Amino acid sequence: MTALIIGIVILLFTVYSVLPFEWALQWWPYVIDFLQGGIPVLALFIGLVAVLIGIADIRDRIEEKKEKAEAEAQENEVSVSNDKVEK
Repeated sequence: MTALIIGIVILLFTVYSVLPFEWALQWWPYVIDFLQGGIPVLALFIGLVAVLIGIADIRDRIEEKKEKAEAEAQENEVSVSNDKVEK
């Protein structure tokens, strides 16, 4: 309940601060300036995270291929040793 009340108060303050009336704070131009400066920075961080996720994905694929190769090598060793035991 407290979170709901706090959320409503913050929303009301936000609307009050950007309204274009004399009795309001009239911060809309500052909000636009913030967005103009913040969007490129946000895009930079999103791009950086995407690159890091891509690198991690490539590393996982390489590791998966190595594990498959090791598993196949173990299967071959087991089948070769089983063939020797049977003879």
